[in-house]
Amino acid sequence: MTNDLHFADNHRDRCIQSGTGAGFQFEFYCECCNDTWRSPFQPYTSGRASGWMQEAGSLLGNLLGSVGYSVDNAVDGLARAGWGTARDQAFKQALAAAKQHFNRCAQCHNHVCARCWNADTGLCQVCAPDLAASVQTARYQGQRDAAMDRAREAGADLAGRVDVQTRKQLVCPSCHAEARGAKFCPQCGHALATSPQCSGCHATLPAGSRFCPECGQRAASGDPPGMPPAPLY
Repeated sequence: MTNDLHFADNHRDRCIQSGTGAGFQFEFYCECCNDTWRSPFQPYTSGRASGWMQEAGSLLGNLLGSVGYSVDNAVDGLARAGWGTARDQAFKQALAAAKQHFNRCAQCHNHVCARCWNADTGLCQVCAPDLAASVQTARYQGQRDAAMDRAREAGADLAGRVDVQTRKQLVCPSCHAEARGAKFCPQCGHALATSPQCSGCHATLPAGSRFCPECGQRAASGDPPGMPPAPLY
């Protein structure tokens, strides 16, 4: 891989400047799956020495006051003085080691780990997905699409058996309960499947009719259930 500056952006700094655990370590991550690789930890001798001396200086400060404080500042300044150069050198070493664990995609220019790398094409798995996995995915998608088409055909066949001509009563005219197209009201048992007919001419009476719209005869059962009595003329 080339372009060190681009690859240098692909890391997290885990270095510790001072203290007994001072040292250099850098974490590089795959720009595809975010899996990480950490460089080997390199102790920072000056930082560790300053940590030990600071602990000793704290003890000395308890005994000698300002003298111990001065020693503490001196060793801390010594550790900071060499930090920048030592860190830069450690980073160059970590960068060289990290390149052995990542590959740079020629298409998207991302650095990816071995699991996200397609060695046959020289591209990452995002730009050039594994052929066997792609075939398997396409096979499943084709199976799913065909199954959906068959399901729609089966639904269309079932729809042909649905009675869409007969008028359905959705609300009972007697008790006003939801009937949902049933033949009888689930609350009061009122017949809903058949439309009332005129006793004279046998014409179908619209819901709520008091008189036949064809011959003018009063409905055979009088006023429909739930309706107020018709006025007398």
